[in-house]
Amino acid sequence: MRGKQEVGTRDRIVHATSRLMQRHGYEGTGLKDISREAQATLGSVYHFFPGGKVELAVEAIGHGDREFADLLRGVLDREDDPAAAMIACARELAVGMRDSGWLDGCPVTTAALESARRLPEVREAAERAFVNWHGIVRDRLVRSGFAADVADDLAHTVISTFEGAEMSAQIMRSTTPLDAAGTHLARLVDSYR
Repeated sequence: MRGKQEVGTRDRIVHATSRLMQRHGYEGTGLKDISREAQATLGSVYHFFPGGKVELAVEAIGHGDREFADLLRGVLDREDDPAAAMIACARELAVGMRDSGWLDGCPVTTAALESARRLPEVREAAERAFVNWHGIVRDRLVRSGFAADVADDLAHTVISTFEGAEMSAQIMRSTTPLDAAGTHLARLVDSYR
């Protein structure tokens, strides 16, 4: 069993890796950078992740998955109306992005896109994240009375739209793409009632 200090160090390493990969991708994030950002020795990084950078990337993507899933669940649970939840989610994403100085987009996409072809473990971790997020939205829509097939299709559209809007917002350094995404997703959800 690990002691509290070890768990804290491991978590710091995972969180630091997630943030660095979110900002710089898999290739742009080195183990020394992770060690420095996590305030952990390089030996600690290898101790907790003997599989090296790939093992750590998979864990960091899992962390990013859980982080975004928590945001989605929180917004979807707070809002009774799923259309209103689309707007609220877009606003929350916009605030987070603006507060990060336009550095923090999706915690999964940057790392996954550049390494998906040659690192199947990273692609599979990203795929699990997208499947998880899709399921959260789909289940919320079903609970709101949408037919399962409609909820399934809408959930794909919601996740894809937010992903694209986040990337556009980050590039443009503007919340406009997220604001528009939330508004139009709300209209789309309403159109299926």
